[in-house]
Amino acid sequence: MTLLIAQKTSKTCTTIHTVVAVGAVAMLGYKVELVMVALGGNAFLRKGEKGDVEEQWANVTRAARQIVEMISRGYRVVVTHGNGPQVGIVMEWMENMRDKIPPLTMDIATAMTQGWLGYMLQQAIGNEMEKRGMKRRVVALVNQVQVNPEDPAFRNPTKYIGPYYSEEEARILSSVKGWVMRKDPRGGWRRVVPSPDPILNVEVEAVRKLLDEGYVVVASGGGGIPVYRDKEGALSGVEAVIDKDLAGALLAREVGADALIILTDVEGVYLDYGRPGQRLLRELSLNEARKLFETGVFPPGSMGPKVLACIRFLEDGGKVAAIGHLEKAIEIIEGRSGTLIRP
Repeated sequence: MTLLIAQKTSKTCTTIHTVVAVGAVAMLGYKVELVMVALGGNAFLRKGEKGDVEEQWANVTRAARQIVEMISRGYRVVVTHGNGPQVGIVMEWMENMRDKIPPLTMDIATAMTQGWLGYMLQQAIGNEMEKRGMKRRVVALVNQVQVNPEDPAFRNPTKYIGPYYSEEEARILSSVKGWVMRKDPRGGWRRVVPSPDPILNVEVEAVRKLLDEGYVVVASGGGGIPVYRDKEGALSGVEAVIDKDLAGALLAREVGADALIILTDVEGVYLDYGRPGQRLLRELSLNEARKLFETGVFPPGSMGPKVLACIRFLEDGGKVAAIGHLEKAIEIIEGRSGTLIRP
């Protein structure tokens, strides 16, 4: 089947692209123009890798190919990305050097990783666009996201950051550095930090204007730099890391995206993930996703926020959402891979 996708090429005209699409999205007749793509940490660093520069560029180049393939099919794209491994690395650098260099705060660490990872995506997407004969139109923003300083998440850290550790290493780090350590359902032990709910994207007007001008925009990286308004109304940073999927869903709603695609390191949403008999859910209705989420079957630091992000996006008028593996982005938008969540 074919899916008609409208793409704005200027303020005065609209070009209709005909895109061959197979699977649930096309069969259900959704007309999709703007797609929010939320890249997981495996877009930069995969489990078991050292994280050297060559590995990171290889990973981000693979992710860029997927994004530009979407663009070549007529979709407009806004991109966000995780920063869990990278912000954990930055925080560890600070901790290890604290006797020589005063450590900085977690909001600054997020800003640092936004620049780092945004630069890599901006370059890789632009290179791939030029390789395909497209004009290089991609920009990455240093982007603040407002949270509530009274959010209960500050009393219950759940956001995984940094590398994986053995149980013994985690015990030592918890004792020596005072870190809160938890076992990641994807394997190993990791540090967890507060992850408050995003309530407003501060630079959303800039994102809208850039999208209207035909740019691919990378924004809200790492969930956005967490800030709050003080009693005088000024913005101030806060010690936390916002979940990138929840922040991505917020930005998607604010810019009027039609679809939310969350790309990660698993095939989709599973029941009993990591246990014998685990089962991939290929399609869920909004009500089914909501009921499963409310029963607590999805871990809060892993699949839980991804499902919640899709729920919020669809509840606020999004047309379709999906969760799947980074390397199968095109198969996901064609309905041949991942987990589709529909209204």
